[in-house]
Amino acid sequence: MIYNVGIDISKYKHDFCIISNAGEVIVENASFDNKKEGFQSLLNQLKPYNKSDVHIAFEATGHYSTNLEHFLIDQGYSFMKINPLVIHQFLKARSLRRTKTDKADSLTIASYLMSIPYKPNSNVLYNISTLKSLCRGREDLVKQRSQIENKLTKELDKAFPELKPFFSNKISNTLLYILRKYKNTEHIALMKDYDSIKDASHGKFTYAKFAKLKELEKNSVGYHDISSDLLISSYITLIENFNALIDPIDKQISTIIKELNPRMLTIPGIGEISAASILSEYENINNFSSPAKMLAFAGLEPSIIQSGTLEAKGKMVKHGSGHLRYVLMNTAMTVIRYSPTFYDYYLRKRSEGKCHRVALSHVCKKLIRVIYCLEKNNIDFNPSLLK
Repeated sequence: MIYNVGIDISKYKHDFCIISNAGEVIVENASFDNKKEGFQSLLNQLKPYNKSDVHIAFEATGHYSTNLEHFLIDQGYSFMKINPLVIHQFLKARSLRRTKTDKADSLTIASYLMSIPYKPNSNVLYNISTLKSLCRGREDLVKQRSQIENKLTKELDKAFPELKPFFSNKISNTLLYILRKYKNTEHIALMKDYDSIKDASHGKFTYAKFAKLKELEKNSVGYHDISSDLLISSYITLIENFNALIDPIDKQISTIIKELNPRMLTIPGIGEISAASILSEYENINNFSSPAKMLAFAGLEPSIIQSGTLEAKGKMVKHGSGHLRYVLMNTAMTVIRYSPTFYDYYLRKRSEGKCHRVALSHVCKKLIRVIYCLEKNNIDFNPSLLK
């Protein structure tokens, strides 16, 4: 006999119930604290049953379930994480009443679990869970760094507007080194120590660029004042601090993704960080039975409007992981630069009259279909096999 365990996750305690596959409610209106003693009380409730007969499910609600997930794996139990939207729709289909309590939610989750094939999460959860935390933490730090870079750009546009375009509008390590070393942008015209700048750029900053940069400052239309110097110096310090925080995270992500070795890394334009972010958000691609379900999980599927003889497709539904959509759109931007196959597909969509953003979303959809095929079949990317 199968015993379906529905758990409603919250910050300090978790409510649960147990229902047999015959529909018998064995445990109802029970709860346990989100700590060691509470986890042990749940284990005591499950001990009478064979572990292979216990099906556990809870909603994917962020980090509050992380410790419970690791505990269940250590104890030899499997579990299934379910999109909260699916549970919400299941509840609406069962009843018109608007009853939402933690105990009612656990019963709904267990009932839903009885109605679907049980597809437990993979035991690579340790790496995937760590990867997800690292990627989301990195994303937050990168966004904060970008805000500071925008503020630095604003000050440079006043003090030395020609400077950032000279560096291809990028905040490079060489640019940061020059600004930190000479502090006042007017001092750049008097630069003499070319060798130190060359070393800081690993030989990429040529003497010709060095001479041209000095000449640019001499003829700059920028307005210099003390407050601008102070802000520029502060922003440089903050950016370098963010870089110091992000670099070790990048190295840890690289270590984990090399162990997992997803086949999507063979797609031109997908690097380790992008692959790690995509993989960690999907957690286990083998749990998806079709690319359409991966699209739905990312919220990239179009809404469908149907009434009588009218049938049309609307905007993207944008349900699912916002983090996943963010990384997929950014990855698509890189992929079309490095892969002729995806670039040609992007141009085709543009020629059909679609704007850049919409064409890029189509590239995302194609990218997901390709990733699904590669990971499911454990094969490398081969552009000749694409239609």
